[in-house]
Amino acid sequence: MDYQTPQFFHVMQYADDADGDIIDMVSGNPDWEPPAAIREGLHEYADSDADEFQYPPSDGLQSLREEIAARRNVDPDRVIVTNGTSEANYLGMARALDGDCGDGVVLIDPVYPYYTGKASMLGGDTRLVEANRDGGLDTEATCEAIDDDTAVIVLNTPNNPTGAVYDLNAVEAVVETAADHNAIVVVDEVYDHFDFSGDFESALMLDADNVIITSGVSKSMAITGFRIGYAVVPPALVAAAKTRHMLVNVTTSRPAQQAVYEAYRETDPDYYADARDRLESRIESVTAALDAAGADYTKPDGAFYVLARFDDFPGTMANVKTLIDEAGVAGMPGATFGSAREEWIRFALVTPRVEAAAERLIDYFAD
Repeated sequence: MDYQTPQFFHVMQYADDADGDIIDMVSGNPDWEPPAAIREGLHEYADSDADEFQYPPSDGLQSLREEIAARRNVDPDRVIVTNGTSEANYLGMARALDGDCGDGVVLIDPVYPYYTGKASMLGGDTRLVEANRDGGLDTEATCEAIDDDTAVIVLNTPNNPTGAVYDLNAVEAVVETAADHNAIVVVDEVYDHFDFSGDFESALMLDADNVIITSGVSKSMAITGFRIGYAVVPPALVAAAKTRHMLVNVTTSRPAQQAVYEAYRETDPDYYADARDRLESRIESVTAALDAAGADYTKPDGAFYVLARFDDFPGTMANVKTLIDEAGVAGMPGATFGSAREEWIRFALVTPRVEAAAERLIDYFAD
């Protein structure tokens, strides 16, 4: 899959330029307030001494790394604070492809397209494995795709775009197969706070030395612009990952790190529960509309996206633009996420106008 130009921005620009009122269901920017401690932390930081405005440690503020480590039950030395989860994924994939195993990259289709872009950029040879119909991990097919040429397998749970929450036993089978072939598994858990099923279990529970966990707070704290993510890297791999991070980014924004640290310490669990409740209500609104429109869809167990397929309206770029122009709703074409759901359209639920979008979809497709 060629992914030279990010199609997300192409669709968002088209929607911005379109006539009329367009509801954005393309981007994954949360529309709710961040934790109060984020703003308070930034205000407090603004009055810091001048030396607090200089470079922080390359791998992250010690206080933040220790806070993340305590939450993930790992040694702080294994934690690298990164420029968003995206950089954490890059570090994991790059570290794997730096090894002697080969250049194979196994990804699950439908796939978050920035994984394929990173694989191509790093010289990897991508192999897509189709997910189960419900978006779950096809364990047998995934394990069969792993061989001695495989360097890395990337898993994302809860999943974008399917909303699937992977069974930990399935993840473990992939990890064990990867270990048999000296391959690394990168598990992106950035949507871990958005588990509606109660079934999510972190791959850190496997305590495997070939697993790199990535996550961040862009989604969970509604601060995508802060670019604070992290990687939890096995001891044998962490030094090289830290070096690459330093060479590529030097470090990560100090005020953003400090604000996130304060928010970790001060934010009540109710903040995250309220976000889940809000999203579950939106899921019900959208899926009810899709039922009324006669569409096929995946009801997410996690994250905040819905994939839908409409009769005689495949999810091509042309049809996505038609939906913008004629229905006033912007989604993402399924082909952006691989070949397994290229007939589908992905809708992001991080807009307060979900109910209005649902009504527009009913009006457009139910006629």
